[in-house]
Amino acid sequence: MELDHSFYFEDCFPSMIARLGAEGFIGELCDGFRLLMDVNMGLITFESLKVSTYLLGLEVRDDELLCMLMEGDLDGDGALNQMEFCILMFRLSPCLMDMQGDEDAVHASAI
Repeated sequence: MELDHSFYFEDCFPSMIARLGAEGFIGELCDGFRLLMDVNMGLITFESLKVSTYLLGLEVRDDELLCMLMEGDLDGDGALNQMEFCILMFRLSPCLMDMQGDEDAVHASAI
């Protein structure tokens, strides 16, 4: 399965942590999770992710959405809970891993 890499991710997390602090940053991640989740299940599902990307005006193929879910799904249920989502966001930010000595990054990584 070949992915279209036309959408480029810019790692803004380190500057967000610097501006918001660790607690504020975690709050923003949680808000992002709630934006994408299925309100009845409390999880990010394929269907909720598909609807969210459509509403945000993003054109993302079904196989790309499935890859996103599979990348973060640690318990194998096919969906992302809030902890899995936050872990995935940290994994997508290589700059956060480079900030290991920074006190805010240490606190933020303790999700």
